[in-house]
Amino acid sequence: MRAKLILENGVEFEGNAFGYPVNTEGEIVFSTCMTGYQETLTDPSYAGQIVVMTYPLIGNYGANLEDMEFASPKLRALIVHKKCDAPNNWRCEMDIGGFLKLHNIPGLEGIDTRKLTKIIRNEGAMKARLIINAKKEVPDLTGTDGQLVRYVTCKGVYSVDAPNPVYRIAVMDFGVKNSILTGLTGMGCSLAVFPAFTSEREIFSFNPDAVFLSNGPGNPADMPEVIENIKRLCEIKPIFGVGLGHQLIGLANRCYIKKLKFGHHGANHPVKDLQTGRIHITSQNHNYVIESLDKTIEVTHTNLNDGSIEGIRHKSKPVMGVQFDPDATPGLSDIKALFSDFLGQ
Repeated sequence: MRAKLILENGVEFEGNAFGYPVNTEGEIVFSTCMTGYQETLTDPSYAGQIVVMTYPLIGNYGANLEDMEFASPKLRALIVHKKCDAPNNWRCEMDIGGFLKLHNIPGLEGIDTRKLTKIIRNEGAMKARLIINAKKEVPDLTGTDGQLVRYVTCKGVYSVDAPNPVYRIAVMDFGVKNSILTGLTGMGCSLAVFPAFTSEREIFSFNPDAVFLSNGPGNPADMPEVIENIKRLCEIKPIFGVGLGHQLIGLANRCYIKKLKFGHHGANHPVKDLQTGRIHITSQNHNYVIESLDKTIEVTHTNLNDGSIEGIRHKSKPVMGVQFDPDATPGLSDIKALFSDFLGQ
C-alpha cells in the first residue's frame, strides 16, 4: 500500500506503508540509534512524535514482548529506509511490521531517509502528516506538551519492591521507562510510583528517603503545577531527575530552558563529566535543554557535540539531574555510578 509523508514545509515523500494502516500526524524527529529500535519504539518520551531512523535497515532481529520500555509504544509513526521482513534471532516473536500493527502504529518505508534527516537537521523539527488512506482526514493528535505527559503517566500509585530494600524512593512518573525502575530496585530501592501531577503532600505521606523525577515527553514549562510541587520537594528531600525530570529541576530552581533545533535522539552522544573529566557515550531523547543557570546551580556534565548542559547540581542542597539516560549503556557501563551518587553509595 502506497503512503505519503507531508512535511510542514511542503516537502513530500512517497513510500510503502506497513504496520497499522491509519493516517496520523505529529512532530517529526530523527534517531541515530543503529540498534535498540524496540527500546526506541517503546520509549514514552517519543509520545506525539513521528520517528525517523537514520540507520538504513531496521528490524533485522525482530521484536518481542519482553524488551519493552513501556506497556505500549506512544510514538505516532515510524519511518525507515528499509524494514527487515525476515528477522533472525532466537528471541524474535514477530517482525517489526507485526509489532507496529499489534500496537496500532503506522509505518513508512522505501523513502530517502538520508534526505529527510538532512531536512530536519537544517530546518529543525517540524510537524508532519502521514497519509495512508487519502479518503480519511488526519485527526488533530498533537495536543499540547503538557497533555503528552498526562498521556503516558500512570493512572494511580503503585509499588515496585526490591528483594532486600535499603531505601524508600518516591518516583514521579512523567513516562518512566521500565529499565529505570529495574535499575533502582537492583540497587536496593523500594519504589512508590506516583502519577505526574500528584501533590507533594501525598508524596511526603510515603515518607521517602529521596524523590526520583523520571524521563518523559514534551515541554516542561507546560506543567507549572508540577514545577511548584518540585520547588517544595527540593526544600525537604533529596531529588534526582533524568531527562524531563532534570529540566523540571532546573525550572524549579529558576533556570531557563530552550528548545533545540532538532533535539538529541540516539545512543551515541558524547557527554563529559566535569568533575572526573571522563567522557560517556550516552543514550538521549529530548527536544529541550537547560540554557542558563541560577546562581545556586552548577553544571556537572556537558554535551561535546554542541556544548549544551547535560547535568546540574544544587550548590547547597542534595538536588541533581542529568539530561541523558543513565539506565542505558550503549557505551560505558559505569554511567550507573550516577545512581550510586544519588543514593550515597
